[in-house]
Amino acid sequence: MTRTIDHDTPTPVITKAGFRLVRSLLLLAPLAGCGLPSFLTYPPQLRGNNIESYQLDQLVPGTSTRNDVTALLGSPTTKATFDENSWLYIGEVTRPVIAGTQKVLDQQVVIVTFDDKGVLRSISRKNAGDSMEVGMASGATPSPGSEANIMQQLLGNVGRFNALGTGASGGGGGATGAPASSSSY
Repeated sequence: MTRTIDHDTPTPVITKAGFRLVRSLLLLAPLAGCGLPSFLTYPPQLRGNNIESYQLDQLVPGTSTRNDVTALLGSPTTKATFDENSWLYIGEVTRPVIAGTQKVLDQQVVIVTFDDKGVLRSISRKNAGDSMEVGMASGATPSPGSEANIMQQLLGNVGRFNALGTGASGGGGGATGAPASSSSY
């Protein structure tokens, strides 16, 4: 089978506007992975307490009290689980990214400890570099009675409950939910 070429068919012509579009797309292709300009993205969001260095400089260990710390830094985010004298101020700066998740831009934890009289003992600051990875435990927590086979799952409730509206006994309680009694006095 042979093909003939028709020389009278017009060839497609790229217009000037089409050429500009293709050229601009080719020029912008290397920038595709760079992200959007800052004026098109969400601003960073502060979550928790953002404690600045100048605030910590106003606290003096040995003289400042719990009331001084609360007045200057506010209430703590949390207190240590086993030590009421350790206050934690936790804060992070995030930015929303795809699918509603948050990208963490900065993290900090300020630990303020007091002695038993409520006088400031020490201040320490931790950041993301001080954190450690915590692994997830594999498997599931077993629950008693959950090892039913397929037949027990299919037939487990047969005959267990009364039909709605009938007070007949036959395994469960009556209409009031009280257990049926077969003994007589």
